[in-house]
Amino acid sequence: MRQNNAAKNIVKNSRFYYGWVIIAISALGYFFSGPGQTYFTSVFIDSYIKDFGWSRSTVSSLYSVSTLIAGLLLFIVGRFADRYGQKKIIIIVAALLGASCMWNSFISSLWMLFLGFFIGRLTGQGSMTLLPATIVPQWFIKKRAFAFSMMSMGGVAGSAFLPPFNTWLIGIWGWAGVWRLWSVLLWFFFIPIVFVFLYDNPEDLELLPDNVPTDDTKDAGVAAFENTAGSWTLKEAMHTRSFWGMLYCQILLPMIVTGVVFHFVSILGTKGLSASFASYVLSLLAVVSFPATLLAGYILDRIKLHHAAALISFLQLAALAVLLFSAPMYAAIAFTVIQGAAMGLQSVCGGVVWPDYYGMNHLGSIRGLAMTAAVIASAVGPIPFGIAFDAFGRYTEAFLIMMIFPAIGVLAALLSPKPIKNTGL
Repeated sequence: MRQNNAAKNIVKNSRFYYGWVIIAISALGYFFSGPGQTYFTSVFIDSYIKDFGWSRSTVSSLYSVSTLIAGLLLFIVGRFADRYGQKKIIIIVAALLGASCMWNSFISSLWMLFLGFFIGRLTGQGSMTLLPATIVPQWFIKKRAFAFSMMSMGGVAGSAFLPPFNTWLIGIWGWAGVWRLWSVLLWFFFIPIVFVFLYDNPEDLELLPDNVPTDDTKDAGVAAFENTAGSWTLKEAMHTRSFWGMLYCQILLPMIVTGVVFHFVSILGTKGLSASFASYVLSLLAVVSFPATLLAGYILDRIKLHHAAALISFLQLAALAVLLFSAPMYAAIAFTVIQGAAMGLQSVCGGVVWPDYYGMNHLGSIRGLAMTAAVIASAVGPIPFGIAFDAFGRYTEAFLIMMIFPAIGVLAALLSPKPIKNTGL
C-alpha cells in the first residue's frame, strides 16, 4: 500500500502526464491483437492445407463462422469491462489469447482449428481492440482524437510488420514454433506490462483527464461532467437517431473493404491484371492508411464528427466508383489510395465518436455492440460480389448495389450530430 501511494505521489507531482503511458500500452494492445487478426493468421493457412490436406474452402468457412460467432459475443466483453474494469478484463483476454496461440501450435483436426480460430478472433481481433479503445478516452477529452490516432499506430505497425516477420519465422521454426513464441510473448511480456503500468482511469492516480490541475475547479468540473453526468446507457443511446446513423456509417467500411478485398484478385483478373499486381496493390493499403491515421487526429480535432463520418462515406463511394469505372491499372491504385485514406480516418473517428457522443460510464457496452455490428457486416460483405460473379460472370452489378450504401451513409452521417442529453439540471 505504501509503495502504491508513493507511486501515486510521484505520478501526481510529475510534469509528465501519465496518459501518454496509457496510449503506449493501448497501442501495444493493438499490436498484440495480431494473433487474432486476419493479416496474422493468413500466413499459416497454406501450411495447414499442405500438412493436413484440408481444402481451402473448408478452412475459409471455419474462419468465417468462427469470426461471426466471436463478433456476436463481443458485446458481453464490453459489459464485463463496464462492470469489472478494463485492466482486469484485458489481463484475462490476453491470457486466453496466449492460450489460443499455444493451442494452435498443437492443432491436428478441424475441430481444433475451429476452436483456435474462435478464441483468437474473440480475444484478439475483438477484445484486444475493443478494450484499449475504452481506456484511452478515459484519459483524454480535448486531445481525444489525437490520442486515438497515436493508439491506432499499434495496429498499423502490426499489420505492416507481423505478416513478413511470421513468414520468415515459419521458414526457420515451423508454424507450430511461431504460435508458441507469441504465446510466450503474450504471457510473459504483454501481461506483466499491463499488470504493472495500466490504470483504467486517471482518478486511480488522483489525476484528471487531459492533465487538468485538480485545483482548477472550472476545468475539473467539466472533466467530471464529461465522465459522469454526460454519460448515456446503451438503452438511452439506442433511442437517439444519431446512434443508428453513426452505427450505420461505421459498419460500411468493414462491409465494403472485406467484400472487395476478399474478391480483389478476381476483380482485377476480370480487368486483365495479374494476381501478383493485385497483391502488390493491396499491400499499399497499409502504406496509405499510416499517414492517414496520423493526420486523422489533427483533422478530427478541427471538424465535427458527423461531418468526418460523411467524408469517410463519400471516400468509400468514390473508391468503389473509380474501381468500377476507371482504366484497370489506375483504378486499382486510385482505389487503394482513396480507401486507405478512408481506413485511416475511420480508425480514429470510429474510436472517438462513442465516448464523445455518449460518455464513458457505459462505453464498453456501446462500443461492444458497435463492434458486433461491424463484424456481422464484414461477414456479409463478400456475399453480393460472389453472387454477382456466379450469376453474371462479372462484378458490375455488385459494385452498383454496394455504392448505394455509402451514398446513404453520407446522408445518415449529416443527420447524426452529437446528441444532447437532458440531465434534468
